[in-house]
Amino acid sequence: MIKIGLTGNIGSGKTWVCGIFEALGIPIYYADLEARNILNNPKTTAKIREVFGATIFNQEQKIDRKKLAAIVFSHASELQKLNNIIHPQLRINFLTWTEKQTSKYVIQEAAILFENGFHSIMDKTICVSADKKLRLERVMQRDEATKEEVLARMAHQWSDKKKEELADFIIRNNEQEMILPQIINIHQQLLK
Repeated sequence: MIKIGLTGNIGSGKTWVCGIFEALGIPIYYADLEARNILNNPKTTAKIREVFGATIFNQEQKIDRKKLAAIVFSHASELQKLNNIIHPQLRINFLTWTEKQTSKYVIQEAAILFENGFHSIMDKTICVSADKKLRLERVMQRDEATKEEVLARMAHQWSDKKKEELADFIIRNNEQEMILPQIINIHQQLLK
């Protein structure tokens, strides 16, 4: 089973690109979605309470993701603490999921694939790239977030240039190049 890591900065269009790969019959492991599931696991929730305190929980004793995000995206050390709780579980979960797939290759979609070291367990990597201004506009509209909130999240990701240098394939999603031919080309190479 060939494991492909697909990454790109916030607002680059990773999820949209993954939707096209899914339409081509490729299983996609959405790391951010799985991380949320892990975050809601009772053992993980207990560890989060221990590390970050009770103030990040709402009245129903569920993690208030906005409060947690405000903490971790304001302090790199706090983000590292959260990643140290979530990422080991995410890695195991991905490898277990991969074993159940039957396609020629699978894709793990992860915004911080390189930053968290997940690229080390991949056979190839794809970077979806878009201009920062365009990404900022997309995320502000999609998440109904302020410019400052989005820029704070962007600050914790590597630059497109750095990710592109490490990637085996690059998909440009800048509204100037057609994206489907780029995806089909990569798909055909991966099937060989």
